[in-house]
Amino acid sequence: MSELFPLSVKGAVTRRHGKVLVGPVDLELDGAGTCVILGPNGAGKTSLLRLLHGTARLHAGEITWGCGTEAARNAQAFVFQRPVMLRRSVGENLAYPLRLRGTPRTEARARARDWAARVGLSGLFDRQATVLSGGEQQKLATARALIGDPGLLFLDEPTASLDGRATREMEEILAKARANGTRLVLSTHDMGQARRLADRVIFLLGGKVHEEGAAEGFFSAPRTPEAQAFLKGDIVE
Repeated sequence: MSELFPLSVKGAVTRRHGKVLVGPVDLELDGAGTCVILGPNGAGKTSLLRLLHGTARLHAGEITWGCGTEAARNAQAFVFQRPVMLRRSVGENLAYPLRLRGTPRTEARARARDWAARVGLSGLFDRQATVLSGGEQQKLATARALIGDPGLLFLDEPTASLDGRATREMEEILAKARANGTRLVLSTHDMGQARRLADRVIFLLGGKVHEEGAAEGFFSAPRTPEAQAFLKGDIVE
């Protein structure tokens, strides 16, 4: 879905109850690789993801997609930190976005089975999604987002509550999605994960982009004292 990009963000601001959560933000994103958003608690990582995705109101500035806003919305997906499960089976959860788009039931179910196998949920295909473990729900939510072959996937702390094994499995799913051409933009508190996955880093502080650039340069030689302190594990405000 390269027509999504470039994504151009100019002076973007989102507020809640009059308080600025993020902004003004200026960014340019292309369609390659994985962009990781880092920053201390309260920096605005979730709000920035929601702003870019269109689920947070744009109060000032502009966000421009290569293909236009409506087409861009239809070509992206979002995975929340706490997955939202439909009170249906794993298979029905996976088929749901396809059915919304008019995919015939038989085809949607076949594709759901394929994706359940890809993420290791084949044996749970007919189980109620709400009784799955946290790791299983996160894999299901990610597969449900990817089943429609989005050009862009936003993920908010996708492994925050997962153990090591589930985290590894999730990262493998994301690596395959990236290899298949899906642009990933995610937030994380896991610095090891950021180093493993990131091609580009956006470091947020106080709701603003404090530093950004190629991941290799950011992790080896951050330009600002605040980014240096953050990478050392110091408290940054």
